[in-house]
Order: sequence, then structure tokens, then C-alpha cells
Amino acid sequence: MVQVSEQALEQAGDQLAAVLKQQSRTIATAESCTGGWVAKVLTDKAGSSEFMMAGLVTYSNEAKRAILGVEESALIEHGAVSEAVVRQMVAGAIKAANVDVAVAISGIAGPGGGSEGKPVGTVWFAWGVEGERTEASVKRFDGDRNEVRRQAVLYVLQGVAEFLRTL
Repeated sequence: MVQVSEQALEQAGDQLAAVLKQQSRTIATAESCTGGWVAKVLTDKAGSSEFMMAGLVTYSNEAKRAILGVEESALIEHGAVSEAVVRQMVAGAIKAANVDVAVAISGIAGPGGGSEGKPVGTVWFAWGVEGERTEASVKRFDGDRNEVRRQAVLYVLQGVAEFLRTL
């Protein structure tokens, strides 16, 4: 189990902010299991309105459909914690917030809700740039609900920064 400190989250948020500012890009988050934590980290510093446009917490399937335009068929066929859904969440966040970059997170933070195929700690991520590409990945984190969520936030902050650096 990895312990993620506040300092590690702050540093990762600062690094992503620097990349967004350097590239003159705007970002929105579409979060489920992290409940807006990525948006919180990105807005902790004054001046974040330069790049942070919206934080959408779409915890329920209904919110994913209504706010982000996630297709009912994707939710039924793959479940909310899936590649298909997080990819649609990214596209929906880009459109809803009119941003360059979006990130999506959907997972099972626990303590309940897991299954054999998707155990507690399973989190799907996607991030993408309008008109360029979207990447998706799945991770399985250990720990309690808070630890899973903290690891997910750190992973996405670092992942989006690295993704943007490669464009």
C-alpha cells in the first residue's frame, strides 16, 4: 500500500498547472469516485482560474448520462467503472466545459461495491485533448477508501502532466 501525502498531491498539482500554463491549455475534470478531489488540488493555489475551468462530479450513472452524455448502452454493457465510460466522460467534459483538456475517473474506492472482475481498488482513468487523442488506463490500488482515492488523484495528476508533455 502506498501512502500519498498532501505534499505529494500539491507537488503533482503544481506540475500539472505549470504544464497547462506553459501550453496555454484549459482543463476540466469529470470525477466519480474521487468526488472532486482532482479539481480541489488544481484549485488550491491562487490563479488557477487561468487554466481550471470546471470540476464535474458525476457520481451517479444518471449524472454521467445527463451532464456528460455518457451513453446508456455503455453503462449497461460495460458498467460505470470501464474504459468505454471514462472515454465518454472525457469527451463529455471537453464539450460541457468548452476546454482543451479533460480527465475522467471512475472507480470502486470501497469498502463495498467490488466484484470478482472489478475488485475494490479498481479505478479507470482517461484523459484527452480536444481534436488530438484520448488515453485510458486501469489501476488497482490497495488500502482503505481514502487511500484508494488519494492514490487515484496522484496518478491522474501525474499522468495528465506526462501526457501533455508528450504532445
